[in-house]
Amino acid sequence: MRTIVTARHCEISDELKTRAEAVVEKVARLASRPHGAEVIFDNDHGDKVVELKLTLARGQVRIAKAEATDFRTALDRAADKIRNQLDKQEER
Repeated sequence: MRTIVTARHCEISDELKTRAEAVVEKVARLASRPHGAEVIFDNDHGDKVVELKLTLARGQVRIAKAEATDFRTALDRAADKIRNQLDKQEER
């Protein structure tokens, strides 16, 4: 699975980039046939925003966006939102 990590209006460390890739790998295990993922870090007027896009089979896309005071917390919140979406999909 291909994972793209992007930073807008900010710079992220290699450690944070590695953590984002690890979090995406964990979340992707819950999905059936994931094709790709994109993690976007953004500094929006002082708020740290992380947007996580997970592309699944048949063109399905799951998107979660989270804000926090630091990128690490925002990344964890976005991952939790994606997990909730995937759990709801499994119930159906």
